[in-house]
Parts: sequence; C-alpha cells; structure tokens
Amino acid sequence: GELAVARLQLGRADAIIDYSARYLIPADLTADVYDIALAEGIEPGLGLALVKVESHFNPRAHSSAGAIGLTQILPNTIPQLYGRDTNLRLGFRYLHDLLEHYDNDLERALLAYNRGPSRLQEMLDAGVVPPKGYAQSVLNGYRRSSRAAE
Repeated sequence: GELAVARLQLGRADAIIDYSARYLIPADLTADVYDIALAEGIEPGLGLALVKVESHFNPRAHSSAGAIGLTQILPNTIPQLYGRDTNLRLGFRYLHDLLEHYDNDLERALLAYNRGPSRLQEMLDAGVVPPKGYAQSVLNGYRRSSRAAE
C-alpha cells in the first residue's frame, strides 16, 4: 500500500521535473498541466504539447480569433478563462470529448480542436484535405515527450 503510493508520487515528481526542464517552464505550471490533464483523461505529455503549441505556456495568450489562455479557449460567458485551472480543465475536457467523438483518432481530434468540429466537417464534406500543420506540431511535441519519458 504505502510503498505503491510512494512509487506513484515519485514517478509523478520525476515526470514533472523532466517536463519542466524540457519545456523550460516553472514546476508549478508543469504540475498543474500534468495533474489536470490526468484528471480530464488526457495523457500529460499530450496536454503539455497542446499547451506549448496553443499558447507557448503563456496564460495571458490571445489569438487573432479571440481565443485566450493556455489552451486557447474561445470566451463565451466564462470570465475566469485566464485562470490556469479553469482554462486547462476546459481545454483538456474539450480535447477528451473530441477524442471520444472521433474514436480516439488523435490527429482528427486535434484538427477539430484547432478548426472547430463544424468547420472540419465542412472541409471534409467538400473534399478538402485540412492542413495538418497544427496537428503535426502537437503530435511532434507529444511524441518527443513520450519517447523521453521512456
């Protein structure tokens, strides 16, 4: 019991230190991304890769489309979107829902995350192959972090 818990805690601490050093971000931000990704059903390495591509770990990031925060959520009526926990939870929950919708097709889920599911479907229905640069950026970061964690 206690030994298993200690091993899990040590593994978490090692992963957080490794990700923090790899992405050159503070350990507290790394720990939040790590923990919230797990809580929302997203692998921490994928969560970190997504946040890097979306905002370069800047919690005050703004896109030209009006998306804000670490995971670049479009604001509706949620005023606390700049809050680290809220933004990460919403972004990761949205990605988790997209993964379920697209039967765990990570590339398609990432394309929908970036373009919106409706826009992605419009492109596919029109026979347009959506540019995959965004998805590849996230996947490349995710694969690098997955290999380094082994």
